[in-house]
Amino acid sequence: MRFIDSHCHLDFSEFDENRDALIDACQNAGIAHFVVPGISLAQSTQLLCFSKSYPSVSIALGLHPYFLSQHQPHHLSELEQLAKTHANELVAIGECGLDRSIDNLDKQIALFEGQIELANQLALPLIVHHRQSHDLIARSFKRCKPKYGGVIHAFSGSQQQANSYIKQGFKLGVGGVISYPRAEKTRQVISNIAPQHLVLETDAPSMPLAGSQGQINTPLKIREVFTHLCELKGVSGTEKQLLADALYDSCSALFLI
Repeated sequence: MRFIDSHCHLDFSEFDENRDALIDACQNAGIAHFVVPGISLAQSTQLLCFSKSYPSVSIALGLHPYFLSQHQPHHLSELEQLAKTHANELVAIGECGLDRSIDNLDKQIALFEGQIELANQLALPLIVHHRQSHDLIARSFKRCKPKYGGVIHAFSGSQQQANSYIKQGFKLGVGGVISYPRAEKTRQVISNIAPQHLVLETDAPSMPLAGSQGQINTPLKIREVFTHLCELKGVSGTEKQLLADALYDSCSALFLI
């Protein structure tokens, strides 16, 4: 089976001591490719060099709402220039989005909608972060309609919200949250979604799976996420290969990997 980790932060310092060995281990385990999102202007700039050192890594550039305090007024325009200059090196714009746990929603919305417009200009998908903000994202999507879909990272929401995103060309990111029995609503929704609308992700080094709390998460865990998804969908035997192939194709088609 082949897998793509559609969302991991392999450039983060947690992996500085063992990054090469980890990537080798992943590839030996059938995890063939990684999508690494941008979170700030400085880190997005560094990602352009990072991706040249690792052929199995594809990158996105973005301004993440969680790091809002780092984003200066001129950073959006500088990100736009950077993305346009290096458009052929990118597979998406993001990680962008809206997060109600962070103050200054007006600034978040302006940055988010600016990145939607940038993705539209470059014919790229979006990687969208959400936290208690599906309603706000829906309003932004009405004001600034994404033309090339993307991923709703770490999706947790209702069936209605899932269907709305899918109708707008988005796939749902499936990660460690489905390993937690308490996430019953999300588990139920994901179990009902066809695999062509899903992508696997770890968000490494964050979002450890159940039983691994307090440990650094890694892309090796993508196989464990897949096992939980198989259980949710009642897939066994030769059907697992079909599901793995469908998930690989879903991610590959979106990011043109």
